[in-house]
Amino acid sequence: MKILYMTLPLALILCLIVGCQDKEAMAELEAMKAQAEIEEQNKALIRNLYEQWHSRNIDALTEMHAPNAKYNHPSAGTTPIPFEKALEGIQMYWQAFPDLALTVEDIIAEGDKVVVRFIGRGTHKGDLGGIPATGAKTEAGAIEIFHIVDGKIVEVWEISDRLGILQQLGMELKPKEGADR
Repeated sequence: MKILYMTLPLALILCLIVGCQDKEAMAELEAMKAQAEIEEQNKALIRNLYEQWHSRNIDALTEMHAPNAKYNHPSAGTTPIPFEKALEGIQMYWQAFPDLALTVEDIIAEGDKVVVRFIGRGTHKGDLGGIPATGAKTEAGAIEIFHIVDGKIVEVWEISDRLGILQQLGMELKPKEGADR
């Protein structure tokens, strides 16, 4: 009988410990599931962004961005530009390369960020920032990082090979006249 009285409290304590661990493990599992669901939703948003981009659907693109969304690109300087200004650049590329298509090679989500690696291919059939149409077929890679909050894109960082595009259009890179060497 004494053994029963001694082991019963020990068994109860053991059950409580195991039960608490199960609750903690379940809570952790639920948090991981919720995070994975958000990441999948964010990836779906970005896949849809590229679909709408190919459809040239400016209204849908605008709807996917927060009102104060910012774009970052090294070629544009270190200060982020508003989405509206980035949209002007996108439209310039659409005009210069009417068949421009982006092929997504990789899409990775973690937390509130989605990273996309893609290749853009198109034929230069219109003016590109003062460069008249050359008819050249171009191909360049890029990586974009999207920051998403509440289902809206709030900031984008892009690294793309714009110099490579210019070279494919026949532009040459050479030092300025009179530049110190």
